[in-house]
Amino acid sequence: MTTRESGRSLRIADFLRDEIAQIAQRHMRDPRVGMVSVNEVKVSRDLSYADIYVSSLAAQTETARQELIAVLNGAAGFFRSELAKRHTMRTTPRLRFHYDDVPERGQRLDALIDRALRDDQGRASLESASNEARSVDGQA
Repeated sequence: MTTRESGRSLRIADFLRDEIAQIAQRHMRDPRVGMVSVNEVKVSRDLSYADIYVSSLAAQTETARQELIAVLNGAAGFFRSELAKRHTMRTTPRLRFHYDDVPERGQRLDALIDRALRDDQGRASLESASNEARSVDGQA
């Protein structure tokens, strides 16, 4: 892929991400969709497919996530026709929606890191107190 082609793919992916987010927010009438974040769009080299990675705070369970993706994939034709009205490309990529759990995984990793740091600080203060007690015992 040349730099020119990759630049074009990135511009198309950015365009699709912004427009799909706007369409989902303003034109989707399905209550199962709610507030959806479009996190990333990857466009195939030949621009025939676009993989859209979404997340939602409302989809807390795996079942809710699967239902959200099923609804979005079911509405892919609607999204595609709306997109076709908003661009001048020869064709509009076929859309495939996927759930992106990276935001949730990031929050869990942050919580684990915070807990590990607290545990390390707790151990360090216990060791410090233990060393002080030994040094006081040794001086007496």
